[in-house]
Amino acid sequence: MALDKHQIRRNIAWRVAQELNDGDVVNLGIGMPSLVANEIDCDIELILQSENGLLGIAGLADITNTDPDLVNAGGQPITAAAGASYFNSADSFAIIRGGHVDVTVLGALQVDEQGNLANWIIPGKMVPGMGGAMDLVVGAKKVIVSMEHTAKGKHKLLNHCTLPLTATHQVDMIITEMGVIEITPEGMLLTEIAPEYTVEEVQQATEATLIIADDLKVIAFPKQ
Repeated sequence: MALDKHQIRRNIAWRVAQELNDGDVVNLGIGMPSLVANEIDCDIELILQSENGLLGIAGLADITNTDPDLVNAGGQPITAAAGASYFNSADSFAIIRGGHVDVTVLGALQVDEQGNLANWIIPGKMVPGMGGAMDLVVGAKKVIVSMEHTAKGKHKLLNHCTLPLTATHQVDMIITEMGVIEITPEGMLLTEIAPEYTVEEVQQATEATLIIADDLKVIAFPKQ
């Protein structure tokens, strides 16, 4: 059964949320990663950080609780948790560069088998720059890329990135609608696969040669 765009994005966000643990300080990037905030189990207590100066995001806001002065780094309306702290951008990046972020979740245009990341320049389009991603992927203890596996049929998981790099050798894990891939010294290790796909289909959608885990698991997505 083919999933619609909304379900694909929610599945990815839910699986990312399973990587987060009690007490983690987590930065969620613009776009799909921001959806993770609404998929975190209520029993898990996290501190979500936004690079524009907030520590303690409760989740994305909806039409009933939107505050125009309270947004994340992508300009999306958010809500603040009890005890949240507000500060300027310099202090925010002191947290990031000081190694105080446990996990950063961000999107990507390309990732290669060496853990290199390209996520800021789209060919043929004007972009302002890579922003805080270059600090986040180097400063965080764990880097998770959450994205759709391909872009209009084109590979995004490559042998070698062809776009300008954001950082080298920093990606730890990639989570897509097809599965979970860890970056290892030997290459891309497929550890989990979505029930809608076969290993052959995942490999066909991936330029890099995948290493298949001996204990490959099927992701048990929650029923929506």
